[in-house]
Amino acid sequence: MRIILAPMEGLVDAPIRETLTRVGGIDRCVTEFIRVTHGMLPPRIFYKYAPELHNQALTRAGTPVAVQLLGSDPEMMGLHGEKAAELGATQVDINFGCPAKTVNKHKGGCVLMREPELMHEITAAVRKAVPAGISVTAKMRLGYDDRSMGVACAQALEAAGAEEIVIHARSKVDGYKPPAYWEEIARAREAVTARVIANGEIWTVGDYWRCREVSGCDDVMIGRGLIARPDLARKIKASQQGLQADDMTWPEAVALVREYAGVLQGWLDDKYVTGRIKQWMNFLRQGFAEAEVIWPEARKIREVAPMLACLEKNIPASRNPVRAA
Repeated sequence: MRIILAPMEGLVDAPIRETLTRVGGIDRCVTEFIRVTHGMLPPRIFYKYAPELHNQALTRAGTPVAVQLLGSDPEMMGLHGEKAAELGATQVDINFGCPAKTVNKHKGGCVLMREPELMHEITAAVRKAVPAGISVTAKMRLGYDDRSMGVACAQALEAAGAEEIVIHARSKVDGYKPPAYWEEIARAREAVTARVIANGEIWTVGDYWRCREVSGCDDVMIGRGLIARPDLARKIKASQQGLQADDMTWPEAVALVREYAGVLQGWLDDKYVTGRIKQWMNFLRQGFAEAEVIWPEARKIREVAPMLACLEKNIPASRNPVRAA
């Protein structure tokens, strides 16, 4: 009954993985996709997206991190899967789910679900190139134009050697609009023997249990729900044991954002750090009423120090702890 932190391009980077896995409850993470085209990427690109490769593919909290690749050339995808393994990846994931127009226009991500045969060829090439002890997995949606391709594509991936398949419960056309069609995940899960992981519209502990019931999947991948409520995985894990974990408080959430900002400042200029904080803040509005209250002011701030000061308004100095796992 695993909980996996989903990759979210431009937001779920290494610093936020470090921050969220320290809260607890997350069993695995997946990197933002590494775009594979016609040339061989140097190791520094792999390390940019997955600095955890320097630490046995683990966050500092000890959570495994899979390296995700995106591309449509089977040979090049195989070569990059092989390189990821050489650099220390313990799991290579293939992205067939990205709905971004630019990515799809260049024959990457979800558009490949129109061609299950090519999905099979890509996955088989990666599986052949990667040593047997390293997992090859894939993430997909239910289809591109509609939700009719879930079964065919899941079967193609399994036949090619994918050990696990994450299914986002929407088509490309559905985007991220509710609802998530968990029942369609169930149809695909019943058609394969590979482990299927459900993804989409899990914002609360109740959503998790409903998703499990409808999809039949033991494991789930959560993206936006964990960004909005950093303690969601921890609360789900408690509920699996028949317990109820305390809700994260706003001061604890602010402490996480401050920690995240500190790590980012070692990577990026302040203006970009402020932008990343705003991205996270926009999701925190869905999980914390305090974030919604200060958002009109915070969204106008362009520097890190004033942004953090804004977040900490009305928080006593003694109330800044973060509960570790």
